[in-house]
Amino acid sequence: MSAYQELIAHQRETEALNNIAGLLSWDQEVMMPRGAADQRAEEMAAIESVLHARRTDPKIEDWLARAEANDEVSARMLDLIGRSYNRATRIPARLATELARITSLSQGIWAEARANEDASAFLPTLEEVVRLKREEAECLSEGDLYDALLDDYEPGATAKEIAAIFDKMRGPLVELRDRVLGSEVEPQPLDKVFPENAQLRLARICATAFGYDWTRGRLDMSVHPFSSGGGDDARITTRISESDPFGNIYSTIHEVGHATYEQAIDPAYRFTPLGHGVSMGVHESQSRICENQLGRSAPFTGWLHHRMSDAFGDLGIDAQAFHALVNRVEMGFIRTESDELNYNLHIMLRFDLERDLIAGKLEVADLEEAWNTRFKDDFGVTVTKPSQGFLQDVHWSVGLFGYFPTYALGNVYAGCLNQAMRAAVPEIDARLAEGDASPAKAWLDQNLRVFGGLRPPRDTIRHACGFEPNEGPLLAYLTEKFEGIYNL
Repeated sequence: MSAYQELIAHQRETEALNNIAGLLSWDQEVMMPRGAADQRAEEMAAIESVLHARRTDPKIEDWLARAEANDEVSARMLDLIGRSYNRATRIPARLATELARITSLSQGIWAEARANEDASAFLPTLEEVVRLKREEAECLSEGDLYDALLDDYEPGATAKEIAAIFDKMRGPLVELRDRVLGSEVEPQPLDKVFPENAQLRLARICATAFGYDWTRGRLDMSVHPFSSGGGDDARITTRISESDPFGNIYSTIHEVGHATYEQAIDPAYRFTPLGHGVSMGVHESQSRICENQLGRSAPFTGWLHHRMSDAFGDLGIDAQAFHALVNRVEMGFIRTESDELNYNLHIMLRFDLERDLIAGKLEVADLEEAWNTRFKDDFGVTVTKPSQGFLQDVHWSVGLFGYFPTYALGNVYAGCLNQAMRAAVPEIDARLAEGDASPAKAWLDQNLRVFGGLRPPRDTIRHACGFEPNEGPLLAYLTEKFEGIYNL
């Protein structure tokens, strides 16, 4: 074989082993017995040790030096493998293994602390996670420590660039939110019980409407909804409250956006660096456009209103009031349940706090107080328990520092994609009114998803939309939508 062929063969096995590690993580959150946490931590550490050895194998450097690219695909393969090798060789095997072990343990400790509203039970473990992530950032950094971690999730982005985007968004979002909250329109919650089994059936119907391939996926329950895997095994989870069906419905649609991205990638890229989403920002654009621009649109909520009435009986409101309720703006505590105006403000809070944690400007012992103070300033309400505050998200427990800003960046990308997609496919709303998102899915598949990691993140969005990604389309969409709903 040529050097290129040998390198790709090595990479295929590494990608397959990484998928196995992902299955272990899925099992830990969905099915693993609680008593297996220590054993699973050792298993995760062991497979990470093997993966780290493969990613830093000296043969990779030799193959990269001798391999020749014949086209755009092979050139991108070599670029991504070289980037991965460069990062992996900077991290000691000891550190990679210890991070895998402690973040596996930390996840269970976080879940129990959250359930018991006991922040003190989680803080010592979080301190260890932060210490290790700081050490990792020091190994990788050529400047800003946070940028080194951010690069794992949004290659090429910097905290300075993202902060500049957030600064442009914050004022318009707060101004629009304040006008909405001052409106006389006040959507009221549904006063019914929504049985779990009926909710799960409806979640499956919604997933099907957005093109989820059930022969290559499954829906389960977890503490925090997530999507896992890809290709022919792209799984999703949700969670259910019998008093609030929208948390289940829209978390399912959100995760379906992630999973259908993975399912649509060119099969020829399977087990290569191109065979999964190019970045978490681009990935999040797929989940957010499904959840919000499509799933919370008036045509789709009109269809959903009928389906929920069939499943749960008379809801007591008409389709227009139902649409307003689905898009209700309120000062809630929980990011995953927040409206489209407050959501990005939630992310900005986390972005600032985790930057300070990694920089050493904020210590873990002071995190809860810093969170609660900032939350009161940004949202005007007081956090009364840890599950409303810094314990609500799983991300920091598993070491995902640098991940949070990609959620808001995904919203920016989704705004751009929505503008381009609707200009190209005028029948989208008519089909959404029938519970059919297939025209939108087809456009996203053809213009973005099929390419996987072929292009860098911003180039991926630019190629799909035909213009440079920016926050303008998102802000315009939000303004038009919420001014209409709230009669502003």
